[in-house]
Amino acid sequence: MDGNGTGSPGQIPGGAGPIGVGLGTGLPGGLPGGRGARGGPAGYQLTEYTPVYVISVAAQLSGLHPQTLRQYDRLGLVCPDRTAGRGRRYSARDIQQLREVQRLSQEDGINLAGIKRIIELENQVTALQTRVAELQGEVANAGVAATQREAAVHASYRRDLVPYQQVQQSSALVVWRPRRRGE
Repeated sequence: MDGNGTGSPGQIPGGAGPIGVGLGTGLPGGLPGGRGARGGPAGYQLTEYTPVYVISVAAQLSGLHPQTLRQYDRLGLVCPDRTAGRGRRYSARDIQQLREVQRLSQEDGINLAGIKRIIELENQVTALQTRVAELQGEVANAGVAATQREAAVHASYRRDLVPYQQVQQSSALVVWRPRRRGE
């Protein structure tokens, strides 16, 4: 991108090229001087969720009119990030979602309210899958911790103790007689 946010930033995953092509000088973060997008340290990485595309570029990449993107934003179908000046910035993931909304509308004949519900349900499924994975990790960690605690308890046993062995019960009667003086 050039200094005013226009230009060709490259293509998105699933397209013909990488994210962020033309964003800068090739330094980490794609910005001059090797600094991140927020002016942070070098090493800022672009992901599919990094908002980099202005509405005109996003419209071109998704094959939709910019006014359609604004309408989808108003309806809550695809909500891009905003700049400090309230300008829209689309990520590669947003553009994939725009293409999916268009496909559902054109090919499957689903209305925008139905598409919104589908997107909400897909997001809910993704969130639940993430939560299940987190809980499975916690269960695995709890199992490891329990095993470690059990090993610590076994390691704390005193080694000078002898295991208890049960004595055979006998029916013999033992008579005790105290010793008398002088015997």
